[in-house]
Amino acid sequence: MNTRSIRFNLISRFAALLLLVTVTFAGFTYWSVRRYVVDVVGGSMLHRAEQIGRTLLRGGPADESYIANEIETRYAPELNDRFIRITRADGSVLYCSRNPADRSFTPANVPYPKAKTLKSELREESPSDEAKMLIAAVPYSSDQGGGYLVEAGTSLAGANRVMEALLWTLAAGLFSLLVLTVIGGWMLMNRALSPVHNITVAAQDITLRDLRRRLPVPQTGDEIANLCVVLNKMIARLQESFDNVSRFTADASHELRTPLTIIRGELEEMIQRSDLNEQIRSALGSLLEEVERLVAIVERLFALSRLDAGEAQIERVKFSLSELAETTLEQMSLLAEEKSISLQFKTKDPVQVEGDRTRLKQIIVNLLDNAIKYTPDGGAVELSVWSRNGTAFLEVKDTGPGIPESALPHVFERFYRADEVHSRDVEGAGLGLAIVRSIASAHGGDVSVSSEVDSGCRITVRLPRAK
Repeated sequence: MNTRSIRFNLISRFAALLLLVTVTFAGFTYWSVRRYVVDVVGGSMLHRAEQIGRTLLRGGPADESYIANEIETRYAPELNDRFIRITRADGSVLYCSRNPADRSFTPANVPYPKAKTLKSELREESPSDEAKMLIAAVPYSSDQGGGYLVEAGTSLAGANRVMEALLWTLAAGLFSLLVLTVIGGWMLMNRALSPVHNITVAAQDITLRDLRRRLPVPQTGDEIANLCVVLNKMIARLQESFDNVSRFTADASHELRTPLTIIRGELEEMIQRSDLNEQIRSALGSLLEEVERLVAIVERLFALSRLDAGEAQIERVKFSLSELAETTLEQMSLLAEEKSISLQFKTKDPVQVEGDRTRLKQIIVNLLDNAIKYTPDGGAVELSVWSRNGTAFLEVKDTGPGIPESALPHVFERFYRADEVHSRDVEGAGLGLAIVRSIASAHGGDVSVSSEVDSGCRITVRLPRAK
């Protein structure tokens, strides 16, 4: 997963924001419910303490047995799991309830107020090793002037269990909401970014030979639609510029062919004259070689311009690429013999492709010619053909000086020659590999190169295998 993608960032940030909001809401809900429970229970305890003071302590000092009997009869603290304690002003205990039926607390362990209580109040106490308790303390003065402190309380164990269940419910709901948010956000993002995906696919299909195609413009009127419109205008400008360049290259190549042909003919006629001395004949021979070189460059430029413009006739026939490669290798053997270079051919089985036999042979010729030119005397050149997963591979490997890493991205550019191998002793204009790439692309394939200095070079052509 790409953690830097727009989809991941939007979903993660939205999920984090939603998590923050829901956690805040869940915390507020938990605090509000707990506060409500405490207020309700505390209000009940305060009411009970006040009621005990009004009904049992109004007349002044009372008999302990009478008060105990009244409390047991009216309120039954043991059966109702309640705590009731009445303390005199001097700190002596007038009454204290017994252990509740649920054994949730021990009345004797309930601590006394730390300070003198002057008004009704609620406090939470935590008896040792027991659940927290909520206790209401109400000071009361009898008609006779005696002071008492009436305490009524209950264990919060039941309320804590309810709050714990609420907490687990909130946590489960929060987790479910987060999962649904991520899944829903992913689906919504896929739907929202589907126009971007369509634009990407369409942009990948636009090549130098198909600049007339345009990106699909979604009918949304938003930023993506505006971006598509701007990109389509940019592609139109690129198409116009490329057409102008291709037209200039084709026109210049075409116009140069006629004068070069005339010059070559005149030189050939002059060099045949018998009254020329050897020095002039040698100079004319050098001029004729340069003219032949210019003619070859012009022809290659003309072929490239036609391939780029899609005007070159591509004959689609099914044939054996293995057989074509082996035959072409045999025809190039004379060039290799002049430099004592070993030519080897490897193939596992016949590989069928569909395309222009002449154009694909030009690929093999150019690759072998380059390999032979740059391989030192006594070296080796290997031509391999194989297929895998519906793709035909043609590879030429040599034992030459190799190509520096900095030059690898440029080897298929026109007129490019790496400085380390650019020498007057090696003929060429830097158009061979450019033609190879153009022909491979015209057949729906591509070409790649790998090399290390002083370790040779490996160029691989991939073509669709015939069905």
